[in-house]
Amino acid sequence: MLQKLLLVLLPLFASIPAEDNLIDWSATRKLAWSDFRGAPDPASSNAALTNSGINVEFGFNDKKFTHSIRCRFNTEKSWGRIKNDYILNHEQGHFDITEIHARLLHKELSSYEFNPKTVNKDINSIYDGVMKLHVTAQKNYDIETNHSLDSAQQKLWDNKIAEMLKQYLQFANYR
Repeated sequence: MLQKLLLVLLPLFASIPAEDNLIDWSATRKLAWSDFRGAPDPASSNAALTNSGINVEFGFNDKKFTHSIRCRFNTEKSWGRIKNDYILNHEQGHFDITEIHARLLHKELSSYEFNPKTVNKDINSIYDGVMKLHVTAQKNYDIETNHSLDSAQQKLWDNKIAEMLKQYLQFANYR
């Protein structure tokens, strides 16, 4: 019998949102300002905020391990104060960085040597390691681009993100 565990790991989501408030990442569907339905935080000086996260489900029995991942954008927790194409591109970058780390997580989970005795600890350890990289990448993105104000750095990051999406393309089939 296959035991199924749901590991909901949404580090950037404040709470588990309703399904109709979530947009799955897609190479063919980019974010639009109409997706940013949340109210801007009056205490924030940010032009916009992207709320995205990674959801993992996994199951196992004595012999095998399976997993499914989703990378999603929360429309109700994402907002825009200054709405132009340049800022939207920066916010898309945040969502793309989340996608890169969903692919990296899939890569790591796919190469996991299943041990039924330690599977929960092992999966949490793999997830924690990838999420540390994810948080660091998101912070570095904002620091290095000065929240998109440094256009030269923004262009460098646009290229870096595109390259990383290509680098992990073979791990995009994580659902």
